[in-house]
Amino acid sequence: MKLLLTFSRRGQHDPGREPVIARVVKETGVLVNVEKANIDSMAGEVLIDIPDKDADLVRRRLEEMGVAVRVMENAIALDESECVDCGACISICPQEVFSFDDGWRLQVGAARCVLCGKCIRACPHSALSLQG
Repeated sequence: MKLLLTFSRRGQHDPGREPVIARVVKETGVLVNVEKANIDSMAGEVLIDIPDKDADLVRRRLEEMGVAVRVMENAIALDESECVDCGACISICPQEVFSFDDGWRLQVGAARCVLCGKCIRACPHSALSLQG
């Protein structure tokens, strides 16, 4: 399961100054795969992937540490009424989220999405959007 973590670095005890992911791994024993991270001097946003069975435990522990956590199920949405199955998203996606089926209809494997947004910018019909 993918979790989107958001934190700020405003005070000395804010999660932005603590190794929260390392601490959660150490305390829970759950291995975390960091798929994307945008962190600057004031705030951070990190997308992690963890085993589904451990999601509640990890989410609860992160929230106790002051991290905002959002479960990212079906992160990318396809508006089938707008999609013309052109494949522009296939060529730009670094995670192979998109493919064609046997009838050349676009298929979305949202579980692979890392929220980079490249497909949204590439879609000529604005048929793709990020969900939250």
